[in-house]
Amino acid sequence: MSTTAPTTTAASQHLDILDEIDELRRIRKAVILAHYYQEPDIQDLADHIGDSLQLARAARDTDAEVILFCGVHFMAETAKILNPGRIVIVPDMKAGCSLADAAPAARVAAWKAAHPGAALVSYINCSAGVKAVSDIICTSSNAVRVIESIPRDQQILFCPDKNLGRYLMQQTGRDMELWPGACIVHETFSEQKLIQLKVRHPAAKVICHPECEPQLLQHADHIGSTSSLLRYATTTPDADTFIVGTEPGILHQMQKAAPHRTFLPLPGMDETCACNECPHMRRNTLEKIRDALRDLAPRIEMPEPLRLAALQPMDRMMALG
Repeated sequence: MSTTAPTTTAASQHLDILDEIDELRRIRKAVILAHYYQEPDIQDLADHIGDSLQLARAARDTDAEVILFCGVHFMAETAKILNPGRIVIVPDMKAGCSLADAAPAARVAAWKAAHPGAALVSYINCSAGVKAVSDIICTSSNAVRVIESIPRDQQILFCPDKNLGRYLMQQTGRDMELWPGACIVHETFSEQKLIQLKVRHPAAKVICHPECEPQLLQHADHIGSTSSLLRYATTTPDADTFIVGTEPGILHQMQKAAPHRTFLPLPGMDETCACNECPHMRRNTLEKIRDALRDLAPRIEMPEPLRLAALQPMDRMMALG
């Protein structure tokens, strides 16, 4: 007779960790926020899922004692800026952002000082230090509205995404000085691969995030934030196939909302790697989520003067609706 003990299957381990997370969420009175670019399992367990603007609002409005932010570091910082009295934790403190890293706060402050009287508009994909020296924050969802709120005769500095900045100049007719930052994911998409996909799927609609390079946007039938892309791809009546020019995590929500439609991720220049996936977003795992809820760490902290300075431009953005 065999004395080998039964092994635990991967499926049962998966269910076990989900149960652990649910129990810890209840004990900690925690809310889990997740960006559209997270892995499907993380999206499905979240209490709120969305783009940067939607998650900022969810963080502002929560009554939870603990906020677990499944995204990248600047997003969790934003939650702390809006919630000084709550514990804000992340699964992995090393989940950063190439855009935020491209704009050190001291250099941005010096740039602003060299342009007295200019309004500094900073994309939410930046550090708390950059937010603190900004006049107003924007997201890709509300960026046009933010730019149009600034007097026509006032110079605008836009930081840190040059691609979003160029797109906004086209949309608003405003001349802006742009910080030379770019997203490592949206910068890697290949126009050649996009054209090849269009040839194979001539009826497909091309949808792109405005962080994409200008040559990609020229092919787009629709340009917008992740929430805008999701809405367009699942509700527009005149197409059933979509080529999606943003981080492919969003495809999970598209497929859930419109399972009868086809969503094709735009590959990067090198198809041998997962270059179209954000390596920072993918640092978060179910195991790290469980451990963060168990240990209430890693925890986001910041000095109160920095938080208050960063809150002012966030409040100006929120006041626009």
